[in-house]
Amino acid sequence: MITRRNLMMTTAALAAAGTLPAMRPAQASTDDLSIGYIADFPNASVFAIAEDQKLWDAEGLSPSLKVFTNGPIQIQAMGAGSLNFGTIGPGALWLPASGRAKVIGVNDIGFSDRIIAQSGIKSVEELKGKKVGVPQGTSGDMILRMGLAKAGMTVEDIEMVPMDPSTVVAAFAAKQIDAAGIWYPLIDAIKARVPDLNELVGNKDFFPDTSFINTYVAGNDIVEKNPKLVVSFLKVMKKAMDYRIENLDRSIELTTAFLKAPKEATEKVARSRKMLSSADLNTFNEDGTVEKWLTQFNDMFKTFGTVKDPMPAEQYYTKTLFAEA
Repeated sequence: MITRRNLMMTTAALAAAGTLPAMRPAQASTDDLSIGYIADFPNASVFAIAEDQKLWDAEGLSPSLKVFTNGPIQIQAMGAGSLNFGTIGPGALWLPASGRAKVIGVNDIGFSDRIIAQSGIKSVEELKGKKVGVPQGTSGDMILRMGLAKAGMTVEDIEMVPMDPSTVVAAFAAKQIDAAGIWYPLIDAIKARVPDLNELVGNKDFFPDTSFINTYVAGNDIVEKNPKLVVSFLKVMKKAMDYRIENLDRSIELTTAFLKAPKEATEKVARSRKMLSSADLNTFNEDGTVEKWLTQFNDMFKTFGTVKDPMPAEQYYTKTLFAEA
């Protein structure tokens, strides 16, 4: 894991001297502010913006940011006590639905997931009996299952091969697998080596009935023991999301530098997303839209056999904390 830290001076000395400004907001304890994120635009941009705009400072926070390759590993780290907050895609929502973490807010809606296949395969039906690589428990897994279901098939009809995202890229390029459930910008890396691949299914084939949301999650302990810190974290995220919508070009530049990634790839992903403002999300929080999205995924996870009996969305989504932020 790569760790990025913003270090800031403590206010303890000022407080002891009686010089702390009277109007300064009360600070949440930052002892547990370890945050995971996936190194792509939707998940990293909010942290690049927060760093550049000093949004953490306004809340008196000093985060420890850690890179992960997917959502399930972040939830696993939360269970091990080494991570308290994270950003996950829809494919990993089965873990909060299983009670292993809490969803504390929505980030954006993505359209970057695909079922891709080698040039000779032109339909999902032609995947029957074929080797299909997929990072399990991710949005790639979800788009694969949804695409198969739309074609009247299940994972039992294919030879599903669990792989890390980077392994999917290498295996597809080497033609060791016939197809994959994967996402951009990794597909760009595959296309550089296999330009004649076919895209069989994508998120937009299911939108708006199903929205592939990225979400912010927190460990169960931090929600129970330090809800004030959760609210402070969400305040920063809301401000960062609003900045992202109002300053998309600048946000792309900041994220490119933050990730040390090619600008072209970062920009392509950024402009393929449906960004949400804090006002949008406040409305969706109040009118039940967020819980509706989560319930849809619960139903899918149950249908797919991922979770036998998922928790109701209202039990793992901290609606009141999001509203407070």
